[in-house]
Amino acid sequence: MSKLIIAEKPSVAKSIASALGASSRADGFYEGNGLLVSWCVGHLVSPMDAGGYDERFKKWRYDDLPILPEPFRYVLAPGKEDAFENLRALMDRPDVDTIVNACDAGREGELIFRLVYEMAGCRKPVLRLWISSMEDSAIREGFSDLRPGTDYEVLYQSALCRQKADWLVGINATRLFSVLYHRTLSVGRVQTPTLAMLAERDTKITLFHKEKYHLLRLKLDGAEAVSEKFTDPAEAEQAAAMCKGAAVTCTSVTKEQKKEQPPKLYDLTTLQREANRLFGYTAKQTLDYAQSLYEKKLLTYPRTDSRYLTSDMAETASCVIHLAAKLPPFDSCTDFFPLMEAMISDKEVSDHHAIIPTMEIEKADIKALPLGERNLFLLVCCKLLCASAEPYVYEAVTATFDCGGHSFAAKGKRILSKGWREIDRIFRAFLKEKPADGDSDTLPDFTEGQTFDGAEVAVTEHFTQPPKPYTEDTLLSAMENAGKEDTPEDAERKGLGTPATRAAIIEKLVAAGFVERKGKSLIPTKAGINLVTVLPEPLTSPMLTAEWEQKLTEIAKGGADPDAFMDGIRTMVQEIVSVYSCISEDGKKLFAPEKEVIGTCPRCGQPVYDGKKNFACSDRSCGFVLWKNDRFWTSRKKELTKKMATDLLKKGRANVKGMWSEKKGSTYDAAVILDDTGGKYINFKLEFPKRKVGADGRK
Repeated sequence: MSKLIIAEKPSVAKSIASALGASSRADGFYEGNGLLVSWCVGHLVSPMDAGGYDERFKKWRYDDLPILPEPFRYVLAPGKEDAFENLRALMDRPDVDTIVNACDAGREGELIFRLVYEMAGCRKPVLRLWISSMEDSAIREGFSDLRPGTDYEVLYQSALCRQKADWLVGINATRLFSVLYHRTLSVGRVQTPTLAMLAERDTKITLFHKEKYHLLRLKLDGAEAVSEKFTDPAEAEQAAAMCKGAAVTCTSVTKEQKKEQPPKLYDLTTLQREANRLFGYTAKQTLDYAQSLYEKKLLTYPRTDSRYLTSDMAETASCVIHLAAKLPPFDSCTDFFPLMEAMISDKEVSDHHAIIPTMEIEKADIKALPLGERNLFLLVCCKLLCASAEPYVYEAVTATFDCGGHSFAAKGKRILSKGWREIDRIFRAFLKEKPADGDSDTLPDFTEGQTFDGAEVAVTEHFTQPPKPYTEDTLLSAMENAGKEDTPEDAERKGLGTPATRAAIIEKLVAAGFVERKGKSLIPTKAGINLVTVLPEPLTSPMLTAEWEQKLTEIAKGGADPDAFMDGIRTMVQEIVSVYSCISEDGKKLFAPEKEVIGTCPRCGQPVYDGKKNFACSDRSCGFVLWKNDRFWTSRKKELTKKMATDLLKKGRANVKGMWSEKKGSTYDAAVILDDTGGKYINFKLEFPKRKVGADGRK
């Protein structure tokens, strides 16, 4: 008898087959060693669209809301029928007695497999392969420790609840507000609260009122001491006058030894954040690079929310650390003795441990990797080396001074042990980046009671700064920590979305036109801000959505009831539909597309807008309109362009090249003159360039 192993992707199936000795390739699967290895292609089975439940749902109408299907029904994803039929045929083979779920070891991987298994009507026993690395040794070890599929029933229920909740909120809220505002407005359980955070930050920036302040600066033996802020410039100048020529006395010197422990290893969110800071990669790019490296067996499973390793990994991790230390630029680190204790914590690892390189590092040609993957791989190596290094130790020094009755402070630090920051510095130098530690200058050896004569005094002008726009780095952090203040200390904090889904949420907002990228900044568009303004709190509250994520996590651990969670979602959807049945006339204009003004109407002086089919006066009673498909233009095989219309309005004429003459069967150039007589249609005249007089006097 044979076991059928089902992976999530063809590339993963190939790795599993190779590691387990299923070396014979057939049509749609690998075979050998008593195993069949096949694959899904992502989600083969999807929730049925609303129109599949009832013909009337194919049109979007308020009267049909809310749509609350029970039970949920599923269909094959378009274009993936052949992949599904291949799996169903393999499941039905009489020699197959066991199915092994080898889809990605997480919530979505569980859902992908279970829906295919259910759709195929399979009832054969299921075992689960749960691994965090695609290395051959990890695959073989995982296969020797297959677990009953029933152990993951609660994870499947959590995934189903997530999918159903997203469907119910997305379908009903999107239809509701699209119908009300006469524009497709994509609303989502996670994406809309994320948009709300962006809009809130944008409002703070817009309303920010900068305030001026001044500082006094003393130059002392090559060091600089700074005063407190002065909001009154006259007061600052007066203080500076008192300090000029006055003696300066050192009133205190404090020294404090400080220690910065090595950073933790990467989970997906911190990897995405730092890749955005260092390389400008979007969260999706980082996830794609990490997934590719995982499938190439160079990185461990990327969709993790843990920053620790388990105790049984200590020996392997130590070997990987020594291999990473041999890679350029880290090979310049001398006398490196890794410390493992801080990165090991069994209780901090749930489904998957932190992201680290694998033992394949020894055989891989890192230089041959695509640039994005290479940068990300070296970044993970850097974090692993930093996490296993000595602490960074320094002495923080603060000297205070009195001059003319005003207090000044100078700060500096003296490095006692570079520790992990030396590895970080080497990597940043390799990337031609500035050091990240922001070390203050070393101060001279000031002593309490020391005096200085006639120190140089300067007044500098400064302004308070508005909050900065979100970048993917800071937005990912905000999503991760949403609702944190109101979450119980012992709860597992999940914030908005999960590490695996946050990148896709950001991309959805950009694709929908609610957010745009400006450099590294994420800026909500006018439509995005308006959407957040009109939606009810349950759809925009990061706190509420963070609570839902927490409940989904509890369901996955068997600590919460899936039915109760879904009842709460259905009740919320019903309430929103009942409350929002109509909007004001002003509200209907919120999402009207902005029209571009191209000139002034020659009849009434009002703006002329660029429309889809014409250039028309904004005052409808005026009646002035230039049609883009006017017979004057189409008969000459031309279309009235924005540039031509702008010239006609501004100058009364537009030079046009290549107009077609039906009579002569050729093209010609001419000036088109606007000849408006005030009637329903606008007339045009042609003016031809005067021919030059030749040498013989002919034109």
